[in-house]
Amino acid sequence: MVGTQHALFGDETLMAEAKPSSDAPQNKRVLITVKAAPNPSQNHGETVCVAGIHYDHLGNRGWIRLYPINFRHLNSTDQFTKYDVVTVDCKPARQDGRLESWKPIMGTMRRETHLKGWPKRRPWVDSLVEDDMCDVRKAAGSDPRAQSLALIRPTDIGDFTIEEHPGWSSVEQAKIDAYVGQLDLFDTVDKTPLEAPEYRGVYSWRCANAGCGGHKQTVLDWEFVALQRNLRRDYGPTETRQRLRTRWLDDMCGPGRETAFFVGNQAKRPQTFSILGVYWPRVTD
Repeated sequence: MVGTQHALFGDETLMAEAKPSSDAPQNKRVLITVKAAPNPSQNHGETVCVAGIHYDHLGNRGWIRLYPINFRHLNSTDQFTKYDVVTVDCKPARQDGRLESWKPIMGTMRRETHLKGWPKRRPWVDSLVEDDMCDVRKAAGSDPRAQSLALIRPTDIGDFTIEEHPGWSSVEQAKIDAYVGQLDLFDTVDKTPLEAPEYRGVYSWRCANAGCGGHKQTVLDWEFVALQRNLRRDYGPTETRQRLRTRWLDDMCGPGRETAFFVGNQAKRPQTFSILGVYWPRVTD
């Protein structure tokens, strides 16, 4: 075992397991906590990265990343939402050295239950909350086996800014064009090209590390993209941006909330972490 993770609550120590040498599928039981916004893919049109907490038959648990998932084309038995408990067969992701990364075998996913409301989620999640983003970044930069997923509670959230999204890069657009070009007139697959979001959100915050100089991290949560598209149907740009800020700063990070950030890094830039989702139960939950 490698990649020790220390939690804020209780005496639990979470361990990141080394990937097995065999490529034989393993059945994983996972609480889905993160669903990132879709990105262009040449082979699938678009893919989604999903992360959560996996539990084995002995009660051990750890972070897991499931990729790629073509969420748009999932059949009914494979569909899921955040805070669903699912089982799915997976293989180790050999092209991704991060210990938490596994490749799901779609068609094997089964939904067990949904944890509705923060009181039902807390027993599964709270013991995994950490408070030091600086240490997580430092470890990821020096050891490729270090944890690449975490749930960090900020000590201070300075701001949430809404920026114009730059649109797809030339590489991303080329992937979209290549995928659409592969489809023929008789293909029944939805081939609508993936649209880039209009906005991206960025949190500025500090962790508990005594030397923390602040973190500035982009939100990759699918819910942020979905909300802005829904708002743009009824509101102009100014009102849309204000409502996004109200939701993601005032509501999720306001007084009375025990806010923590689900964070994950990039495979090619291990010290670069983004916010994959927000955990925001009430203090009284």
